Amino acid sequence: MPALVIIIGSVTRWIGGLVFLLSLVLAAGCDRGDHPRQIGKSAPDFTVVDGSRSVQLSKYRGKVVVLNFWATWCAPCIEEIPSLNELQRQMPQLVVLGVSVDQDEDAYRQFLNEHRINFTTIRDGQRHSNALFGTFVFPDTYVIDRKGEIRRKFINAQDWTSPEIVKYLSQL
Repeated sequence: MPALVIIIGSVTRWIGGLVFLLSLVLAAGCDRGDHPRQIGKSAPDFTVVDGSRSVQLSKYRGKVVVLNFWATWCAPCIEEIPSLNELQRQMPQLVVLGVSVDQDEDAYRQFLNEHRINFTTIRDGQRHSNALFGTFVFPDTYVIDRKGEIRRKFINAQDWTSPEIVKYLSQL
């Protein structure tokens, strides 16, 4: 019986060590935080074509861009849309650019009609633009300055009209 206890203890420690190492590897590769490696670097340029509409990120150089990757099936994305609408209304000098990763075009169009989005948005059903930024969990939002450099990343839903965020954006 004592040999069995020793074996079980060894296996438990080995599994615990493996879990610890795996978590370190995943944490090292994770760029989900609000200070990713891209901060201070040029935002990857992309062009998204959705039917007759086309959006190219680099066309917004000279303006501060709030680039929001979202989806109609994402509850936190839906939660922050009213404040993104309000941010665009309060700060027309900046560009709120939403990129939907929805693959279902009909669901996307219906969502736009129901939620009255008043900022620029386009559907990238192939998800090329978000992949350039390393974004695969939504919503993720990047603040890009007038020179096209990424200044900040926000994860999950935000209140885009909070005094802290408005002040930060005003200073850019």
